[in-house]
Amino acid sequence: MDASVITALAAVTGAAVGGLTSGVASWLIQKTQARMQWLTQEKLLRQELYKEFIEEASKCYIDALQHDKPDIASLVGLYAKVARMRVLSSQTVLDHAGQIERKIIDTYLEPDKTFLELREMVSSGSIDLLRSFSEACRVEFESLRAQQF
Repeated sequence: MDASVITALAAVTGAAVGGLTSGVASWLIQKTQARMQWLTQEKLLRQELYKEFIEEASKCYIDALQHDKPDIASLVGLYAKVARMRVLSSQTVLDHAGQIERKIIDTYLEPDKTFLELREMVSSGSIDLLRSFSEACRVEFESLRAQQF
């Protein structure tokens, strides 16, 4: 073989390997960026949904503590938020949301609470219906954060 052919072949091979390496690196970077963007968007969607659920559940719960007649429109709104969670959330978060729904409905069947009873519930911590749900959401967000890195 002629030395010039070997030199040319080496140059072409080097260019091909360099181009391929650059292309693969670009593809991996874009894939990683797309995944990060998707996870960030997913987290924002969940944060907004959980915020809405917490606000709606709080309103429903305080209504249930004070009245024996259910606010059907609010309960349906709460149910709709749980249905949206079924698309995005972990089973643990869904289980806690379902427990909250059941507790609110059961609370409507109990006698109305007086202000003194509400004060005692606050003092004992039993009024905090959303603690386990909030903790489950935090664990879910931590797992999403771990997936990013």
